[in-house]
Amino acid sequence: MANAGSGSLATLLFFFLFPAALHKVVSQNLVTDNVSVVEGDTAIISCRVKNNDDSVIQLLNPNRQTIYFRDMRPLKDSRFQLVNFSDNELRVSLSNVSLSDEGRYVCQLYTDPPQEAYADITVLIPPGNPIIEARDEVLSEGNETEMTCSAMSSKPAAAIRWMKGDKELPGKPKVELTYDKMYTVTSRLSFTVNKEDDGMPVICIVDHPAVKDFRAQKYLEVQYKPEVKIVVAFPQGLTREGENLELTCQAKGKPQPHRVKWLKVDDDVPSHAVVTGDDLFIENLNKSYNGTYRCVASNTLGESFDDYILYVYDAPTTTPSPTTAIITTTSITTTSTSSPRANQDSRAGEGAPRTVDHAVIGGVVAVVVFAMLCLLIVLGRYFARHKGTYFTHEAKGADDAADADTAIINAEGGHTNSDEKKEYYI
Repeated sequence: MANAGSGSLATLLFFFLFPAALHKVVSQNLVTDNVSVVEGDTAIISCRVKNNDDSVIQLLNPNRQTIYFRDMRPLKDSRFQLVNFSDNELRVSLSNVSLSDEGRYVCQLYTDPPQEAYADITVLIPPGNPIIEARDEVLSEGNETEMTCSAMSSKPAAAIRWMKGDKELPGKPKVELTYDKMYTVTSRLSFTVNKEDDGMPVICIVDHPAVKDFRAQKYLEVQYKPEVKIVVAFPQGLTREGENLELTCQAKGKPQPHRVKWLKVDDDVPSHAVVTGDDLFIENLNKSYNGTYRCVASNTLGESFDDYILYVYDAPTTTPSPTTAIITTTSITTTSTSSPRANQDSRAGEGAPRTVDHAVIGGVVAVVVFAMLCLLIVLGRYFARHKGTYFTHEAKGADDAADADTAIINAEGGHTNSDEKKEYYI
């Protein structure tokens, strides 16, 4: 970088030209800072003095050669340039830093005794682009795979992290020191894949003081057997007799299922059932169709299925409306007498809905029974008010006869002027 003679010459000049600088100065303080710089960038070295009394400041390289003596540069290296010189600071820049520039630089203040401060320059060499490799290009669900990521020729050694999606995974690093005093780091990652990992990025992140957000990634391709789900397209509610049924089989897998099959567990699918692609259609349901219907989908990794249990309910029953039944009952009771309770029930029935409901049927039956009871009561009272009349032989001739025999004779003769004896019964 320079010759030793120029540094020695500057020292001799100092002793001859500035003898006053050798006297002892109390409370002077010389400071500097360590510097880290990326290879090819510029480093700044600053020598600072507090309470300087005109003492001379100079900067030496790791070989103790003078780079700057005050504001003069004895060293013949144009990469060193003076940035600032004053009584309190000597600041020098070093451009296009290389690994050979690394070392301890000396800030020196000529006092009695001389003071020195040391600035260590560390040259950072970033790694090359990270390289990620996978053992398997295509994976099957449940299998284990392995990936490696390498960061080569860096100083200092890089650190490698792994991410799968937003989850960090632990790797196993290996650090190698190369012949040119560079470091190569290789990290190995092993993990088991599942179907949710299909299309997931696996990212290798390189951490190094010379670079930021240095990464490489690879997307996983995972194959898995089908996922099957049966969806009821029609009807939306209960399945009743006489209605139609439409089921859709939704199957997803990788590779995509190449075959979808419908069957009925422990029985045959109804003969008039229609299968169109992934859909099963059965019209005019009846209870003989009850059972478990299964959709089976398969691909090269296996097959899966989903079941649908069919239960056919009774069709809605068609019965006379509650209003008609109550009006008929009321017309029967009015042949004898009108019942206020029946009329009240009739008015209630007129506003009832016409849908078939067990509560409505029970109400109709109760009204009919009540009307029959009312009819029986009315008929009983009617017969009670009409007296039954009959005449005995004794009664017909008893008024004018002296004894019973005469009374019978008189009764047979039919005396019309005699009063009739009456007996009553209920």
